[in-house]
Amino acid sequence: MDNNLLSSLWLELSTDLGNPGLRWQLLMIVFSVGSGWMLARLVRNAITAHESEENSIRRRLAAEAAERILWPLLTALLLMLSAALLQRWYSVDLLRLAMPLFGSFALIRMGFYLLHRVFVRGGRVGGAVILFERTFATLVWIIVALHLTGLLPEIVHALESSYVPLGRNRVSLMTVLQAVVSVSVTMLLALWASALLEERLMKLSSMHSSMRAVLSRMGKGLLILVALLFSLSMVGIDLTVLSVFSGALGVGLGLGLQKLASSYVSGFVILLERSLSIGDAVTVDKFSGKVAQINTRYTVLRGGDGTDTVLPNDMLVSAAVQNMTLTDNVVQATTRIIIDYRSDVEMALRLLEEAARSVERVRKGPDRVPGATVLSFTPDGIELQLGFFVNSPDHKGGASSDVNRAIWQAFRANGVEVPAARREIRLMDEQYNAIRNNMNSHINSQQSFSNKDLQT
Repeated sequence: MDNNLLSSLWLELSTDLGNPGLRWQLLMIVFSVGSGWMLARLVRNAITAHESEENSIRRRLAAEAAERILWPLLTALLLMLSAALLQRWYSVDLLRLAMPLFGSFALIRMGFYLLHRVFVRGGRVGGAVILFERTFATLVWIIVALHLTGLLPEIVHALESSYVPLGRNRVSLMTVLQAVVSVSVTMLLALWASALLEERLMKLSSMHSSMRAVLSRMGKGLLILVALLFSLSMVGIDLTVLSVFSGALGVGLGLGLQKLASSYVSGFVILLERSLSIGDAVTVDKFSGKVAQINTRYTVLRGGDGTDTVLPNDMLVSAAVQNMTLTDNVVQATTRIIIDYRSDVEMALRLLEEAARSVERVRKGPDRVPGATVLSFTPDGIELQLGFFVNSPDHKGGASSDVNRAIWQAFRANGVEVPAARREIRLMDEQYNAIRNNMNSHINSQQSFSNKDLQT
């Protein structure tokens, strides 16, 4: 059979449109497309049959992706079976034309699924992903078009006959292209597998979050390493050349990459020791906030104003870290208030404790009871301090505000006065006369200067 499927098919159509072989091919194409669609729908219904509220969105997305990939893939497989059956009696050029079309369609959808699964986070598709998808689809359709027109073997032969110098050796362009494709495919599959592994690990509530993060990072690195070594061995590259790279990496670590390597190692140390977890309220140096991310090289702190601070992991290991939620989420809050000297101090202390206990977000357990104390005696009045405990650092500001409002209402209801700051300035007679003489002399000097200006 001629390699040019389009020419062979056109010759068959122009010879006899009533050829029974052509009718059988059309019938098998319709049957394959319909059967592939029905089987894909059955798989989708099986995936979403037992969905719950927790994983309904995830199952629905997985079912849609499976249907989009399985329909052209199953259609291509059914077309292959149909061609194997009909080729004993009829020409199957039409089926041979349809098989690469549906196969390439399935390949493109599979590539799109892997790209979205690996690189898309939070439903936002970046411009680089869209550009890569379009490039991938264009290359696949170009290869299919070259195959259908019979030009693909000639291009492959030209690539195999062209060589590029690589050190002391010469490598064909076909080998270079195969290396690029194999590395890209295996790396994409490794990243996809690592994403699945991370998703599974993060759902294990019985395992600590730090341990889940460690296993996820280690699994991702191991999969990428295996994929890289496997792809290089597929194209015939000697893996002993990696020893040169490892030596160069060692020299680089010794010269200028100590900080980078230290941050990576510190990241694993933090996760293994469980000294920090996602959601902990910490203070490092002059930075405070909640731990939003713990990555391999850095940790992200999110402040109360929404500002994200990126801290290298080696800083969290070498510097002092104040973790307010290491053992539990309970934090202490304090508020101070000054009352008048004429007020009843004992009643004011009792009102402070009752006001704190009246707020819902304040803990009232036997081990952490709100307490009020006399702090100091100031020129404005008696300074009191109230200490209480809040269930979470997130509620500290709101709970303090509620406690202050309750204190104000209790003081007003029981006649406890909060003095306003006042300052009295008393001038003695001699000081008053000196200040008045200075002011008069200043006014007279200003008038004399103005008279001279008028005369001139």
